[in-house]
Amino acid sequence: MPMSFELIDTHAHLDFPEFADQIGSIIDRALQAGVSQIVTIGIDIKTSRKAARIAESNERIYASAGIHPHGAFNLKEQDLRDLEEIASGKKVVALGEIGLDYYHDRQPRAVQRECFKLQMETAVKIARPVIFHIRNAWEDFFQLAGEFAPSLRPSVMHCFSGDWATARRCLDMGFYLSMPGVVTFPKAESLQEVAKRAPLDRLLVETDCPFLTPVPYRGKTNEPAFVLHTARKVAECRKEPLEKVAAHTTENARTVFGIQAPIKA
Repeated sequence: MPMSFELIDTHAHLDFPEFADQIGSIIDRALQAGVSQIVTIGIDIKTSRKAARIAESNERIYASAGIHPHGAFNLKEQDLRDLEEIASGKKVVALGEIGLDYYHDRQPRAVQRECFKLQMETAVKIARPVIFHIRNAWEDFFQLAGEFAPSLRPSVMHCFSGDWATARRCLDMGFYLSMPGVVTFPKAESLQEVAKRAPLDRLLVETDCPFLTPVPYRGKTNEPAFVLHTARKVAECRKEPLEKVAAHTTENARTVFGIQAPIKA
């Protein structure tokens, strides 16, 4: 039975081994859950190229290109040219995920900051929105991103993990907040408060699959179909119909990424 709503999973990692040779079945299950389109994410040059190829192979998939802070390094001109070249693809809709991760601290913070800054410069140059990955690095993020926010396309706080005060600062900079499956966790009260209070025209939903599987599928591999449960929890937090949340988050995703609605058969 067709769903009475439509969702977009704005952040998936379909190139990961968990999904090898399964794209067709993943799309089928997503469609059954009302998920009509997916953005698959690059985290380095290699995976960004792969994400672009996956997107080219399926009309319902789009891609991003970027270097994740876990893999941050001292970028050379050729690296930036490579990112530009990948991002020029017709199905590549954003630069990301990029940012700062001081929680894991897998790369020196100074290297993370410079890598982040150069990629934001590239995003401005090629007029692409940014998908931000920020963990335990909010003050440095606000300082660095604040320089670019006036010139950036409307961009996305992927897997938003801050409190309401942090959310307000992101919203004031013009960014969108993407709600992950974490919002379904019983102890995620701070994130649930953000889902409740944020303007509906600035929210997105995502899986970050294969990670962060929402309730009721904890312990299983996350996949795009499960973004339905994230959207349902956001609707519950807001005391609004799922159909309303789905309509707004889907329209928001299309606005940010310039994604056209799929042609109906």
